[in-house]
Parts: sequence; structure tokens; C-alpha cells
Amino acid sequence: MSRPLLEVIALDVEDAVAARTGGADRLELVTDMAADGLTPSPSIFSAVRDAVDLPIRVMLRPRDGFVIGDTADLERLCADAAELREAGADEFVIGFLDADGDADLPALGALLTVLGDVRWTFHRALDHAPDRGAVRRALTGLPGLDTLLTAGSAAGVDAGLEVLREEADPAAPTAGPGPHPRPMVGGGLRLDHLPALRAAGLDAFHIGGAARPNGWAGPVCAEAVRTWRRALDTPAPAAPSITAAAG
Repeated sequence: MSRPLLEVIALDVEDAVAARTGGADRLELVTDMAADGLTPSPSIFSAVRDAVDLPIRVMLRPRDGFVIGDTADLERLCADAAELREAGADEFVIGFLDADGDADLPALGALLTVLGDVRWTFHRALDHAPDRGAVRRALTGLPGLDTLLTAGSAAGVDAGLEVLREEADPAAPTAGPGPHPRPMVGGGLRLDHLPALRAAGLDAFHIGGAARPNGWAGPVCAEAVRTWRRALDTPAPAAPSITAAAG
């Protein structure tokens, strides 16, 4: 069985090197965390790619929020996506809702047409949807989608813990036919959340502020990442049996 995946948000080469040193498996590359992470430049991507040998998922997001905007905004984002592809990016983070809070399939389709054969994460737009199940069903079968980044709630993992556990339950209703993207937990995630999440079978985790002891004004700390790596390399607790849960 493969070890749990640890993804770390990086803003630049310094962050990327520290995350790699600490034991991260993958990077999410963004800029402007004051807006919760926007599209980085191709030059930043190229510098990070040259500095570390980790997979890099590049954020495609033009502004704070989860609505892409008008046609011109989508065209600009598609142009950014094309430049990043030309620079060698082949993994991305995308996620948009329409005005009704449903998955914005036309915007996703336009971006995927530009991106071609890539792997990608649908990010925490899911947590802001009025109907999570409807969004998950709408996403089923989109080419390249292999990860859903979610805290279970727009308010973060504290509020979404039970949702995450319920959605991870193999006996729970499925989100739709066919193979499902791997859930990756992120958004206010703390070390003390891990036992319950891992006991539920969740095995992919995403950290940002938790890797930065001095906050977003400071860089990723390799030792902070290493603490998470050690925690995830510790065998997961067993899920409680039905008898134990009833007692």
C-alpha cells in the first residue's frame, strides 16, 4: 500500500525546496495567497520545475472566489493556461462554479480543451457549492480529473470533518457512475485531524499555512513539513468496528 500523499502550497523556489526537503510528495504552485491562491507566471513555474524533482500542480484562477467572470476573463485564463503548458506544466488545479453554484462545466471544458492531456485537481470550489453531490456527479468522467481538494465545508476541516468521513465511507452513496477522483483533505487542516481522517480511509492531504510557522509572510519550513511527513508515515489507526461504534 502506498504511503499517504502530502501536497504543500509553494509560492516560489524557496518554498519548493523546503517542501521537498521536508518530504512533500507534490506541490501546489500559486501566487497571491491574500486572494487564496491565483495563477502563477510561467517564469515562476519554470524556476520551480528546475529547482525540484516533485510533481507541480499549477493553479489556474484569475481572482479570489470561485466564479470565473465574463467571457474575456475566461479567454485570458485560457491564454495563461496555454503559456503554462508551453512552459512544460502538465498538472493543474482548477475549479469554478456558475452563478447558481453548480459546476461551471462550460468554463472547465474550455480550459481542458486548451490544456489537453493533463492531470488536474478540482479545488475547494466544491466546499462552496449548495449541493456537493450535484457538483461531484457533474464532474464525473471529466478527462484528467484525479483529485478533489476539499475540507468538507467552506468553513474548513473543523466544520467539515463529518462530511469528509461520510463521503469516504465505502458504503455511502456514490457521487455518480464510473471511477471517482481521489479526495484530498485541505483547508484549515491540523495534525490532530489526521487520526479520524485516516481511520476513515482518507490518504491524501494538503497543507499551506501549516507548513509556515511564521504565517504567509514567511517561507515554507522544512521541519514543519517533516513533522507532517512523520505523522503520515505512522500507521493509520484502524477504523472502529460496528460493534465498538455501537457501544
